[in-house]
Order: sequence, then C-alpha cells, then structure tokens
Amino acid sequence: MSKPTFYITTPIYYPSNKLHIGHSYTTVAADAMSRYKRLRGYDVMFLTGTDEHGQKIERRAAEEGVTPQAFVDNIVDWIKDLWKTMDISYDKFIRTTDEDHKVTVQKIFKALYDKGDIYKSEYEGMYCTPCETFFTEHQLVDGKCPDCGRPVEKVKEESYFFKLSKYQDRLIKHIEDHPEFIQPQTRQNEMLNNFLRPGLEDLCVSRTSFKWGIPVEFDTNHVVYVWLDALSNYISALGYGSDNQELYNKFWPADVHLVGKEIIRFHTIIWPAILMALDLPLPKQVFGHGWLVIDGGKMSKSKGNVVDPSVLVNRYGSDAIRYFLLREIAFGQDGNFTNEALISRINSDLANDLGNLTSRTVAMIEKYFEGGVLPEVHEGNEFDADVQQIITEQIAKMEANMEKLFFNNALEDIWVIIRRFNKYIDETMPWVLAKDETNKAKLAGVLYTLAEGLRIVSIMIEPFMPRTPELIWEQIGLTRGELTAWDTIHTWGTMPNTVHAKKGTNMFPRIDKEKELAELEAAMKATQAAAAPQEEKPTKPKKEEITIDDFGKVELKVGEVIECERVPKADKLLVSKIKIGDEVRQIVSGIAKYYTPEEFVGRKVVVVTNLKPVKLRGILSEGMVLCASDDEGNLVAVGPLGEMVDGAEVK
Repeated sequence: MSKPTFYITTPIYYPSNKLHIGHSYTTVAADAMSRYKRLRGYDVMFLTGTDEHGQKIERRAAEEGVTPQAFVDNIVDWIKDLWKTMDISYDKFIRTTDEDHKVTVQKIFKALYDKGDIYKSEYEGMYCTPCETFFTEHQLVDGKCPDCGRPVEKVKEESYFFKLSKYQDRLIKHIEDHPEFIQPQTRQNEMLNNFLRPGLEDLCVSRTSFKWGIPVEFDTNHVVYVWLDALSNYISALGYGSDNQELYNKFWPADVHLVGKEIIRFHTIIWPAILMALDLPLPKQVFGHGWLVIDGGKMSKSKGNVVDPSVLVNRYGSDAIRYFLLREIAFGQDGNFTNEALISRINSDLANDLGNLTSRTVAMIEKYFEGGVLPEVHEGNEFDADVQQIITEQIAKMEANMEKLFFNNALEDIWVIIRRFNKYIDETMPWVLAKDETNKAKLAGVLYTLAEGLRIVSIMIEPFMPRTPELIWEQIGLTRGELTAWDTIHTWGTMPNTVHAKKGTNMFPRIDKEKELAELEAAMKATQAAAAPQEEKPTKPKKEEITIDDFGKVELKVGEVIECERVPKADKLLVSKIKIGDEVRQIVSGIAKYYTPEEFVGRKVVVVTNLKPVKLRGILSEGMVLCASDDEGNLVAVGPLGEMVDGAEVK
C-alpha cells in the first residue's frame, strides 16, 4: 500500500549575504512540519534552496572581485552548513544555477511564448535592485521602494512581458472558491483588495541590462527575469519538463508553500498565473508568515540588525533555538525577537518544565528501586484518570493545530501535558510513598505513569526538537523503534512495566539570566560588527539628463501645512492638509519617522501640485511634499529659504 504524499517548500533564499535568524524561522517551520508528516506515515518531499541570479548578485560579485558563480558558491556552502547545524532535514536543495533548472526555465519561457502569453515590448519604469522588483510610479512611497524603502532606478529597456492581466479574473475566482489557498486570511484580503480587484498589469519577465541570469533560448540578448526563474524551482526540482517526471507526477501540486509575507504577492498572483498559463495544477496552499522583528523593525541585512543563528545554536543547541522560534511567535503574525525572551523560554519551558520532569522522574526511579528498574506489579491512584484524559485531549488538539500550521499552539498543547505531569508529582508525593514499604506498588504506579508520560511527550516534541527525544529515551530505557512510533501515543500503557531508568546529562541547564544577557549581547554585537564591511551598499541610481522643457512639466508651489495626523496602522505615513494659495490639498507623506504631526503643522513646504492623485493605504493623496535625503535615507522636508506666501510657484 502506497503512502500518502506531502510536498512542502520554503522560499529559495537570495545568497547576496549570509542568512539571519528570520530565514531560519521559515526553514525550521518547514522542517518541523516535514518531520511531523514523516512520523504520521507520509512520503514527504521537503524542498529548500537558493535563488542565485539577478542584478544584485552581479553587482555584489563585482564588488568582491569574483565571478557571480564563485560569489554564490561560497555563500551557498555556508547556508548548507547552517541547515546542517540546525538539523534541517530537507529532501532536496535546489540552486537556480543548476543546469537542469536552467533547461526547465527555458522550456517554460518558450512554452508561454509559443502560446502567446509572452510578448516582446519595451519597459520603462522604476526598478528596485535589492528586491529585484519592478514598480509603477504610483506604487512608490515618497519615490522609494515600498518594500525596503531604498532608492529605485529608472529603467528603460527592451523586455518580454507575461500577460498577467489575462489571468486576473481566474485568479480572483480561484481564491474565492478556495478560501484555504492563501493563509492566513489577512493575506488573502490583502491580495484581493490591493492587487487583484484594482487590476493587474502585464509583467516584465526578461532583462537586457545585465547578464547574470538564464538566457532566453531564442533571444540570447535577454535573460529571464528573476521571479519567473525563481518561482519555477518548485516544479523544476521535481523534474517537470525533463525526461523523468516521476517526482513531479508523485508530489505536484505542492501541499504548502511557506513564504514570508513580503513575497506572498509573487506566490499567490504571479506563480498561480504562470501555472494557469501552463495548464498545470495550482499549489493547495500558500502560507505567508510574519516577520521576526527586532528593535521595532524587520530584520534586514542592509540595516545590520540581524541575528546570526549560528551564534545562538553554538551557545544553546539547535533544539532550544528551534523550540523558541516556533513557540514564541504565532505563525502568521509578526513576533519580537529579544535575547531576554529567548533565555526566559529556555529557563522556564525547557529547564524548569521538561528538564525538571525528566530528571526528577529518573532520579526517583533510581533512588527508590534497586538497579533503577520498576517492578512488574503497579498500583494506580485517584489522579491517573485525569492525567490520561488530559493527554488524550491534548494529543487531539496538537494534531489539529499541526494541520493548520499553528506551531506555537501545538507546542502549548504539549506543554499542558508536561505541566500536568509536574503537578502530578506534587499530588502523589512519591517521596512520602517511599517511606512505607507497603506502598511499593503504588509508588511503582506513580513512577510508571511519569515514565509513560515522558515517552509520549518525547514523541510529540520530536518534530520541533529532533535531538531531545533520544536523550530522554536513553534515561527511561528506550531506543528508537516500535515503542517510539507516533501511533503509540494514542495508547496508554505502551511502555513495558519494568521501566529501566538511568540518569543522563542535564539536557537544558538553567542559565544565569543577567550574566548570560551581557555575554550574549556582546557576542551578537561582535558578529554584527564583523559582518558590517561585507554588507551591501546600495548604489545611487543615475539620473538621466533632462531638458528645461522636461523640468517645465513639473509644477512646484509653496504650501503651508495647516493640519496633520498619523495614518492608522502605518508607522511611516503622515496625512496633511496643505494650503496652497486658494486651495487646500490632502497629501500623504512617508515622513512620520522624522516629524510628529505637531511639528509639521505650520511648516512651509514645497509641493509637486500636478502629480496624478493616488490612494495610499486607502487615503487620497493629491500631490507630493519634496524632501531631501542623505546617504542613510534620513529625510528633511524642503521649504523656501526666505519668507514666501503659500501658493507661490517655485521656478
């Protein structure tokens, strides 16, 4: 009888520099789900890898004085070592520089071209090199990339376009008919309301201004745009389009693509449209998780606020870091990373709860029974039924939460059991029972219940903490086999009566919090400082020369800010009422970091008054406030140097 299949993917990471703990978050989640499904009897394909083409890689390699291939090879080796350190059990690691991937992408491009869904034209617009993304003028925020906030470049070049707009209605219908397709629900609403229903534009899918990419087979002046290249990995890794499509036929469509929320648009709009054009099934689900936030902002290699996962793993072990990532944050929401929260979780959940339960149970069996072996005869007590009922209930809850990718809830379900067993020790008081020889069978029953509980817990935590179960098994006389299979957690009393306990090493030593915080902070700062010289330095875009006639098309006027307030749920945006002569304009500006509403009111500013109105966060903006920006991206609103009435034209 063939096993059911399960195909899960992470994004393929961009190796412009070493990865940080945020990347580990996605990969650990995918690994936990993969391990869980294997334990449940599934034939799993877990795919991860690297997205190695594009202009940014080409530029970074040039800065380092090496070829793009040599540049990415070095970082990919580091990434693979990191995944090994974190016990990531991927089944395949794909690189977009793999030859079979290149061939598949060329076949996909040609198939779409032959179908008429790809056509040649000319692209003129704004391009963010760090994000490898094109934007229209109205999508920019204060003239900068809406995703990363960095400068964009004006690009004009011959390109091939994919007819993305052709699939707009089909995409809307698919999402509406399959509410499970985009998760969590908030991401689905965002895709429908912000992108699909307002209307899609055709997508630029080739570039001619750089060479580091997969050549378009029938027009080698062009390389395939990085998103079509990268997204195709999910089927090229399975052999789609090759002479051997066995894996594709077995595992596609994917059960779930795990992605960060910043790239969910590509995975729920562009990728499904490409699959529709190829007449291929769509993935069953795309889950856009939140960010690990540090100091109030997203971790970013360019900001230098990243946390190196290898530093943490070397100090606390991979299981502790894996547990923290999946327990601390609700998967799908943003979560704050702090050293203090990490150490608190290790001390509270791992040392006090799980570690203490294991060490107390083993120590009491060794102390109260000769050779650390329980007798065959046990006697129950009045607390056993409640314990067993809680275990049954929590197992069902844990399994249901895993199917929904609610990892933190699943771990809480397990910890309800662990805490119940610690309470059980206090209720039954084995140290009191041990004083009376007539209570020997009752004492054996208590310690058997604890050992059986440890067996069940050890199996349940294995997807999250793959090293810890065997450390527990060694102490309660088990090895991997029939007694540690997943299905056995549903049957109480699977453990042999004659439990053989043997004290092992302390799995999670308690940490001196104040001392450790100081040392950890120093270690992380040293790592960040060492990495700083290698960080990408954004290149300033070159502006093309314009004529006086071009400049004359821009209407600039002096305005006075008469009202100002913050835009709800938008940290960067202020909405201002600006008096310009006889009229008042409403303008949204990304300057909330530099001005409070109170500071901005009364200020004279220069406004672009003939800019086409747009909506930002649903608020109409009728122009743009000019700002000066330094190399760090700090902004200052531009105003007249001398006294000037509002409405005066700037020439």
